[in-house]
Amino acid sequence: MAFAEILGTDIHYIQRGDGPPMLFLHGSGSCAEAWHHQFDAFSDGYRVIAYDSVNHGHSSNSPAGGLEPDRADELDAFLGALGIERPVIAGNSMGAMTLLRWAVRHPDRARALIPSGMGVMPADGRPGPERPTAEPAVDDALFLAARGGFTRDFPTTHPDLYDRYIRLRSTATRIEATRRPRQATAKNPGRGELAELVGAIRSPMQIIVGEHDWLAEAAGNLHERVEGSRLAVVPGAPHNVYYETADAYNELVQEFLAHLQAVV
Repeated sequence: MAFAEILGTDIHYIQRGDGPPMLFLHGSGSCAEAWHHQFDAFSDGYRVIAYDSVNHGHSSNSPAGGLEPDRADELDAFLGALGIERPVIAGNSMGAMTLLRWAVRHPDRARALIPSGMGVMPADGRPGPERPTAEPAVDDALFLAARGGFTRDFPTTHPDLYDRYIRLRSTATRIEATRRPRQATAKNPGRGELAELVGAIRSPMQIIVGEHDWLAEAAGNLHERVEGSRLAVVPGAPHNVYYETADAYNELVQEFLAHLQAVV
């Protein structure tokens, strides 16, 4: 196990393989180990890395009752701590939001960007999509359910994969943060500013979204605003497209990365 002191927080991370750095950012409530399908798929040609964001996985908790550290600041500090330059960065949901906010600060620093399960709000001022209701927190729960990120039948048709995901994310750190939620921090830029700012991003971008993701329209809006970006909608896939439909997700990423190598 590897740890790095980031902004006063003990951050746990995992890595495998050699080559250009490829960093995966998990979603809210998830963890670094949930990217195990991608570690298997990409570690032959890349130095694959994933870390547990504060209040997740095996990283430490921020003070109860306070603010969470800004996750774009956390990403910046993590890259600096590991000396990572020109990374490929992929992120799902909260991880994709972190990726986009970081990329607005650093429009051309990434070798490539792969957001999934995320987008930007409509330009006409309409309210954003409503997220499915999350399972309520149970004070004595030892395992944290996550059905909202998957298709309705996934927990019963693939109980092994679903149960594995639940066990991976249900760490003491995450259970504590679920029982005593912190307030998120997102400045420079704020989430509401992204739609007007993402157009400055110049790093190559492959957007991936599940057909049944509540943020599918927002992903389309992101594609329209980032010149030269690519958009792939995975048929039958949910919000956690990288996990439930890992083969399709990995194939899209492989094709995107091969395309970038071909045009260099």
